[in-house]
This record gives sequence, C-alpha cells and structure tokens, in this order.
Amino acid sequence: QVQLIESGGGLVQAGGSLRLSCAASGRTFRYGMGWFRQAPGKDREFVAAIGWSATITVYADSVKGRFTISRDNAKNTVYLQMNSLKPEDTAVYYCAADVRNQLARRLLDYEYWGQGTQVTVSS
Repeated sequence: QVQLIESGGGLVQAGGSLRLSCAASGRTFRYGMGWFRQAPGKDREFVAAIGWSATITVYADSVKGRFTISRDNAKNTVYLQMNSLKPEDTAVYYCAADVRNQLARRLLDYEYWGQGTQVTVSS
C-alpha cells in the first residue's frame, strides 16, 4: 500500500509560480509517478509523469515548457514546479503512483492517488 499526500497549492496571480509536492509513504518508493488535475465540471486530465529513475519525463501539451516534474527518491517526494500560471490552470491537482513505471497518461494506469491540492490562478 502506498499513501500519497499533496501540498503546496494555493491562490496565485496569473504569471506567477507554485511548487506542488507529493510525499509518498508505505511500500518502497519505486513507482512511476504522475500529476493530474481536475477543474470544476471537467474530467480529470493528465499533466505530467516521471519514471522511477527520473531520467524520462512526459507532459501534456497544455503545460509543456511551463511545468516541470521532478522527484527526490531519497525523500520519497515528487514535485511539480508550475511557472507562468494561467487562469485555465485552476484545478485540484492530484499525484498518483504507477506500480509498473510506465510513464502513463491514462488515469486507469495509476493504482494509488492522493487527496488533491487546490490551485487557483486569478486573472
């Protein structure tokens, strides 16, 4: 079993930055990790993913060049650095763990989920 706890969300003006953290506990932290988000009235969508070795990352086109996913395996923590934020980035952000380390973009490929952290970007 893996427990994931997100933090770092908040209210920021357009053009600003936030860094989200996802702390993992429980079983050995050797999974692929992803960030997803869900805006009000919309489906949850893929944002970014990173492999266990942290050498490969993938991003949704909507955040490419603005967001950076990283991980510190010694701290069992994954980060999402978000720069040049836009009002359309407003959502609840979730981290998730993929036991098969697939760099997956689909929700169903992730077995463990955090509770989410709210990010609100004002215009």
